[in-house]
Amino acid sequence: MRKFYKRFAISSPDYTLVPVWRVTLDHGIFLPQIGWHLDAPKPVARSFISHAHSDHVANHKVAICTPATARLFQARTRSKSKLREIPFGETVLLGTTSLDAETRVTLLPAGHIFGSAQWLAENEHGRLLYTGDFKLAQGLSAETCATPRADTLIMETTFGVPRYAFPPQAEVLAALRQFCHQSIAEGAVPILLGYSLGKSQELLRALDGVGLPIMLHPQSLEMTRVYEMLGMQFPHYKPLDTDSAAGHVIICPPQAAQSEWIERINPRRTATITGWAIDTSTRYRSRVDAAFALSDHADFKDLLRFVDLVQPKVVYTVHGFAQEFAQTLRHRGIEAWALGRENQLELSMGM
Repeated sequence: MRKFYKRFAISSPDYTLVPVWRVTLDHGIFLPQIGWHLDAPKPVARSFISHAHSDHVANHKVAICTPATARLFQARTRSKSKLREIPFGETVLLGTTSLDAETRVTLLPAGHIFGSAQWLAENEHGRLLYTGDFKLAQGLSAETCATPRADTLIMETTFGVPRYAFPPQAEVLAALRQFCHQSIAEGAVPILLGYSLGKSQELLRALDGVGLPIMLHPQSLEMTRVYEMLGMQFPHYKPLDTDSAAGHVIICPPQAAQSEWIERINPRRTATITGWAIDTSTRYRSRVDAAFALSDHADFKDLLRFVDLVQPKVVYTVHGFAQEFAQTLRHRGIEAWALGRENQLELSMGM
């Protein structure tokens, strides 16, 4: 008996067994059986908002999110959306557009940034889990990621290929702190580049107890103060003052790296803090002195571990290396589809 393999592409999972939950693309991820969107990028009638990063929010007519995400969303956008705030672990009955599905929804921690949530929906179609952006490993400024069982899983796969295997967080943080100490010892100001929402607060907590004074760029400062209003504690910091920056660590968003404020600080050493630091080209493309692989997303190993823990019957992948990760899951015997992408399938034919 000899095996031949034939490869072909299809654009949607029309040629597989139809999963109990229908998942489509219509102004973003859409669940037509209940009439709700998930992280719709443009205004829609009803959408779940997993967290307050700008690529996951819009001014929807009605939106569901956690209380923390609501506060951060409003602080960033001054939105007038009608937000239904659901605390972690509380189950609510969801209104639907259909007559055949009464849906219970529970928001669970995603571990991405403070308040970030996964959406767990249960009805006669089974259990569906949507991760949004998530981090399985425990961070310093977000809740612990939950791993509930589900029949259908929609998961983000930003780092969905094997080369994105992050080093242990303790090693990365030790190297980052050493970079700061050494820069200051040599008379330079260390400037750490991380998003104002999420990464800046992670960096601030990472520098707790290391004996280095810290200054925050205004955008990082604004979000940090919202975190404090929500109950999170941080080491002492000051607002950025370029005239007295010497001897301080400065935390600021990446887009501010070439700003007039930062250009005034000399000598300085810059470092970008991102999972993309696994690629050696990141340091040069970002025009920085150092790059540290600290991410608020799951790496390849944890993406696989998450699937193992959730034990879904079917998986939809979105973002990043969605096609590649779906193919990896199929090789492991799991039905998986990259949502909105072409899916390359291998067929085995006995002869």
